[in-house]
Amino acid sequence: MTMHADDDAVADADLVARCRRGDAAGWQALVMRYQRLVYAVACRTGLDEHAAADVFQTVFTRLLQALPTLAQPDRLRAWIVTTAKRESLLQWRRARRDLPLVSAADAAPGDIVIDELPGDLPLPEAELDELQQLHLLRLALDRLDERCAGLLARLFTDDDQRVPYERIAVELGMPVGSIGPTRARCLARLRTLLLALQDGAR
Repeated sequence: MTMHADDDAVADADLVARCRRGDAAGWQALVMRYQRLVYAVACRTGLDEHAAADVFQTVFTRLLQALPTLAQPDRLRAWIVTTAKRESLLQWRRARRDLPLVSAADAAPGDIVIDELPGDLPLPEAELDELQQLHLLRLALDRLDERCAGLLARLFTDDDQRVPYERIAVELGMPVGSIGPTRARCLARLRTLLLALQDGAR
């Protein structure tokens, strides 16, 4: 079963209530909503893809266990980020507990540099806000039609991967001269979707 676009507009507290009633679709919508955010937190901690997948599994297993007694369902996003951060740090330490800790001046390939160890402090507010905004942006991109999503993906890439307009026109079957106006319309749609998601997250 796939998540419908309308699920993005459902409040977290409503999804939690659905999950508590045993609604499988509600649980799937909740996981789909936050899976990328969990991976983002794990990757920011320096974990590889395998360890990030372990964090993902642990976070949502704990969430499933915590749902019946979750005190503030409307603050689900903060609960998920905090849990993901703690589990990511735990995974980070487990992966490195047998490796030597050295200073940057004495480091050899594969050593763990003391100065680079992540701290136990929560994510800074600015970084947390950035992760949340990236999460909402990805949700908004997922809700764009295929043509707009394909165009924006080709236009907004790293400099070394930027695709020429001529190639985009061929790949999408559209005149080169229409790329600019189409881009403007797609960005306007994306902005509308993002604002709606931001309002729903407040």
